[in-house]
Amino acid sequence: MIKLAILGYGNIGKAVEQAVKSSDDMILSGIFHHNDNIENLDADVVALCTPTREVPAFAEKIARQGVCTVDSFDIHGRIYDLKKALAPVAAASSSVSVIAAGWDPGSDSVVRALLLAAAPKGVTYTNFGPGRSMGHTVAAKSVAGVKDALSMTIPLGTGIHRRMVYVELEAGAEFQEVEKRILCDDYFAHDETHVLQVPSVEALNNVAHGVNMVRSGVSGTTHNQRFEFNMQIDNPALTGQVLVSCARAAVRLRGEGRFGCYTMIEIPPIYMLPGDEERLIRTLV
Repeated sequence: MIKLAILGYGNIGKAVEQAVKSSDDMILSGIFHHNDNIENLDADVVALCTPTREVPAFAEKIARQGVCTVDSFDIHGRIYDLKKALAPVAAASSSVSVIAAGWDPGSDSVVRALLLAAAPKGVTYTNFGPGRSMGHTVAAKSVAGVKDALSMTIPLGTGIHRRMVYVELEAGAEFQEVEKRILCDDYFAHDETHVLQVPSVEALNNVAHGVNMVRSGVSGTTHNQRFEFNMQIDNPALTGQVLVSCARAAVRLRGEGRFGCYTMIEIPPIYMLPGDEERLIRTLV
């Protein structure tokens, strides 16, 4: 049985707990909060369910103990930098860190890689939503003067998105200052973003999300190859399940002595699945 601990107990942490309890090959060995003592952990792997910007420090601290980690770090432009930073730490401690293991980045990254293999020349458009972005919502909530926030992603097509950010202000906060801080945040600075003040974020909150991915390209010398992938999801539930599946892969990689840091496109999918390898191959191939 794989012993998994959870660090952070928000929406994703609770979803990880549910996924672990639904897995026959795992047990939950503990739930920890940000200020808890995380030394001498009794776990094979820790699911980091903290805000993205806190992941690097926690991942390094836990990896140094020789314990595997898995996270859903979602700042796309910094993923490779995190991999380079964590890889030597995990290797020196005989552990494995799986990073960016949500659904995007994460499972969608695997789909994009497969589409690229099927049509090496072409263009892929990933269109998110409409739905609640957890990373953007957490970023908006962290802005000074914000009591609560909700960031909705609205697809405009061809991979272009609009961010609708609804904020409930702290008493005495100035909306214009809050708006300015949000628009300058790296999460929002690259997309069309609208910030709206509302009396209650809870009245708007919905964790549904989705993706439409389209690739048009060339297989060999044959043009007009078109692929489309769609899903509608509960955002935390899918992220939690992917984290648990990748935790399984991390433990297997460590057992094979393949220490270091991985993204999902580097891991054989079968490593994420429970059960007998022969049965899985006979069933899935």
